[in-house]
Amino acid sequence: MKEPLDHYIRKCIENDRGGQQQIYQLFAPVLYGLCMKYMKNEEDAKDVFQEAFVIAFQKINQYRFEGSFEGWLKRIFINKLIETLNKRKRDVLFVDEMYQEDLADDEEDIDSFSLPQEKLLEIIQQLPDQYRLVFNLYFFEKMKHKEIAVLLNISEGTSKSNLNRAKSNLQKKITALMASKNS
Repeated sequence: MKEPLDHYIRKCIENDRGGQQQIYQLFAPVLYGLCMKYMKNEEDAKDVFQEAFVIAFQKINQYRFEGSFEGWLKRIFINKLIETLNKRKRDVLFVDEMYQEDLADDEEDIDSFSLPQEKLLEIIQQLPDQYRLVFNLYFFEKMKHKEIAVLLNISEGTSKSNLNRAKSNLQKKITALMASKNS
């Protein structure tokens, strides 16, 4: 797939609509899923998805054909998602590290949340923005707390605290959901 992909990328650099359509069709499902993980609702996810694709096509001439093109696209989308969430940040404060509780083990695997993917996504979308953002960056993007802290301009302790609170919040919601199913 590398050769056709390079061809489509080169077409996009030339502003060729056919190349753009091919790139869109190849990567839209993954990138839309990424937007759904970060945003609270489908409308917001669609807005960011469209805006990020526009940015990607505007900046495609900056891609150097080194490394993963999908990774390059994801970085644009994550940056747009974070920018969008930061615009709302006035209303959302990250939990400061001085309020940390005894942190649970960060390395707890997401598989411990045993639910169908759609249901887990629905519950993740209910998390407060700051928890959802750190949770997604840590579990889905495989970022370390140091990277998250730099990206979000927070301390590592704040990143850890937000992850811990996100996991705790998710566990409570999942436990309540499972209890209601067993009733």
